[in-house]
Amino acid sequence: MKDIIVDDLQNTVEEFLIRHKSILDILTKIQESSARVNRAVAKSVTECGCLKINAQKQEIPEDAMIEDAHKYIKTHVDGQLCDNCREVLETEIGNNIFYIIALCNTLGLNFYDILLKKDKELNTLGVFNML
Repeated sequence: MKDIIVDDLQNTVEEFLIRHKSILDILTKIQESSARVNRAVAKSVTECGCLKINAQKQEIPEDAMIEDAHKYIKTHVDGQLCDNCREVLETEIGNNIFYIIALCNTLGLNFYDILLKKDKELNTLGVFNML
């Protein structure tokens, strides 16, 4: 069922992407939409205030096992998104996904297959995936 939903989304993106069909347009739209996601998060802190950032050096005990690192690493985010900020971020992340899928379409890649491959990689390598 999930593959049908993702494949349907990929087909819909293919159908509706008209104006920014060039690979160069798609690449710059991905960059622009990523910046808009970043800006929406920043505004939730600086304008709305529903989130606060409390950043400091991550402290991991020297004797900690790599499998336990997630217990010590913090997000540095305090608070929760308000309804308005959540809606804005969902829209901006959705736009970013739209252009990522458009890139997949242009290059002949299947978005669902990429998701499956990444899921398999994460499950195979576990915490060592992103080292």
